[in-house]
Amino acid sequence: MTTEPDGPEDRLRRFAAIWARAIFPVTATSLTRPEFEEQLVPLARRLRDALHARAMNAAEGQALGAALIDVHCTDPESLSRTLDCVDAYLVLYCGEDGPQDALRTRASRLQHAMAAGFAQALRERTLAEQETIAHAALHAQEAVAQALHASEARFRAVFEGAAIGISIADLDGNILEVNNTLLRMFGGTEQSVRGRNVKQWTHPEDAPQVWRLYEELVQGDREHYHIEKAYYRPDGTVLWTNLTVSLLRDADGQPQYQLALMEDTTERRLLNLRLRYEATHDALTGLPNRTLFFERLDKALAAGGDARFGLCYLDLDGFKAINDSLGHAAGDRLLVEVADRLQACATAPGEMVARLGGDEFVALTTGPDTQHEVDALADRILNALSAPIRIDGRELTVRGSIGIVEGPAGERGPAEVLRSADITMYRAKSAGGNRYELADPEADARVITRHGLTTALPAALDRGEFFIEYQPLVKLGDGSVRGAEALVRWLHPQHGVLGPDRFIPLAERTGLIVPLGRWVLEESVRQARAWQQRTAGSGPLRVNVNLSPCQLTHPGLVSDTVEILEEAGLEPDALCLEVTESALIGADDDLLKPLRRLAEMGVDIALDDFGTGYSNLANLRRLPVSVLKLDRSFTQGMQQFPADPVDLKIVEGIVSLAHSLDLAVTVEGVETGAQAEQLRLMGCDTAQGWYYARPGPPDRLHELALMDATG
Repeated sequence: MTTEPDGPEDRLRRFAAIWARAIFPVTATSLTRPEFEEQLVPLARRLRDALHARAMNAAEGQALGAALIDVHCTDPESLSRTLDCVDAYLVLYCGEDGPQDALRTRASRLQHAMAAGFAQALRERTLAEQETIAHAALHAQEAVAQALHASEARFRAVFEGAAIGISIADLDGNILEVNNTLLRMFGGTEQSVRGRNVKQWTHPEDAPQVWRLYEELVQGDREHYHIEKAYYRPDGTVLWTNLTVSLLRDADGQPQYQLALMEDTTERRLLNLRLRYEATHDALTGLPNRTLFFERLDKALAAGGDARFGLCYLDLDGFKAINDSLGHAAGDRLLVEVADRLQACATAPGEMVARLGGDEFVALTTGPDTQHEVDALADRILNALSAPIRIDGRELTVRGSIGIVEGPAGERGPAEVLRSADITMYRAKSAGGNRYELADPEADARVITRHGLTTALPAALDRGEFFIEYQPLVKLGDGSVRGAEALVRWLHPQHGVLGPDRFIPLAERTGLIVPLGRWVLEESVRQARAWQQRTAGSGPLRVNVNLSPCQLTHPGLVSDTVEILEEAGLEPDALCLEVTESALIGADDDLLKPLRRLAEMGVDIALDDFGTGYSNLANLRRLPVSVLKLDRSFTQGMQQFPADPVDLKIVEGIVSLAHSLDLAVTVEGVETGAQAEQLRLMGCDTAQGWYYARPGPPDRLHELALMDATG
């Protein structure tokens, strides 16, 4: 009975022993296995240190992969077995009771770095060997030429002792001599190679210029050429070589023989193909990855003539919920099943499916009729996803949103096409998902503009690009100006003056509404104080400032408001904070508490856009509001003559209810004198609209107030 090693060093050496046992059989070394194991102990220690490093060090992983080459582990199988050992045993023996998931993730990333380092070191070693071989080949060529003219014995020594395959043929292509190295490369006997004609060794992957170069050489028009060429061995396998063919001339300078020098590159080519596959395919699903997809898309978009393309950008709906509820392992199995179904949808020539990452997939189709084919492809994808997927005994319904971009090749680049598809996909998702939408250039432009505004918002506030206009609030009883509503504007460098509807929703989504709202409040309060000082003796002017839902939940709302009022020297009753009706629908006591504190201080709270929501009128009693602002939709019904009696009765009812609750009523959107008079007769307290003045600079409000005072 054996026991596991106890100490970290014992566990490290156990890992090194397992590693050595795995790769020793495929390592070209004269060491014994215990001696070879001792060589691996320092590498194992570096692996353990990299596993527990504070941050992932890809360079160290690459160095460890390169170190395998230094200990003569040049066979690609040694890399494969090393990665298997790291995957299976590194965390087990060197994890030291650390967080297993994080360590396994780190071990996986180390494997990728080691593979990259191994490939780079092997490539550098191969290049060095190739240079050595090239020098040897040149020397061999010179020696063979001299031997043919001088000494057959010396020629044989060079010919048979060369580390590369050498063959000599006459100018008709008949092979006259081959060395043992070339026979081993082909895996045949001398009889099976000698006597054959060079032209019989064709291969489907021969480059177009191979035989043209050959003809030029045997005709004496070329002294040598160098190419990569494949050959069939007698057993049907393929031998890949770096082939150099040179012309040998006699003492009189006439062409006499051709000399071929061959280097076997089969294993290196297979390794490169494997590394290329791993670099261009998704490790989880086996689908082409982002790298290969962009190569194909770039090629499709660069096609000339009447070529067209169609792209489906798929994002699974609700995949995060599956990951969160069932775990990432179940999510991975779901992605594999989705990938298989998508692969089955794109089997026609010119079609491909790739995984971009996460739960995002793309399907590409090319050809002259992609306008119809891409729609059919999207339908096939949605139908393929409609059948439930069984994971861990549960049937999961998978839905997807698809954005489609289709058009002629050559007009857009890959990045622009993918961005349009991404935008369109989110439009499909916003419409409810489980559907596809076609790209719309105008919609794309709006999204791109909106994104540009979003990213420019923080800097715009720092650069002082925002300013405030004020719209007068007029007392209906005598037409005097009682104050104004502060309306923020953005003077954008490219788009000009933008109204709040263009950027306030963006500021709310990004959280910038809090610092922007504080700036608006500071400027408005300062302006209200300036108005009061300039209209001394004619009554104070109040200022109304809008609060967004984000500001309502900000913990510093009350303290910030108090601080701003005190710094400006403005009394609280000169400030009115407007909150939309929708923001207070179903509001609990925690949300209302800051508003109640402000109302107790003397700040008026106005319920803005009243009449557009679904709040219970009885709830008005629990809200700390002192003003109702009727939405402009009520005044629009009064523009016709005679006014709609239903609208009139609704407004009369709201005004009566508000006054019974001791609430003032303000009406928005007043555009005619008839509207103003009608509202006055119904008992509305104040109004604002273009009939009185459009939003403008603060000085104009001061002028209106002076006119009222002197009138």
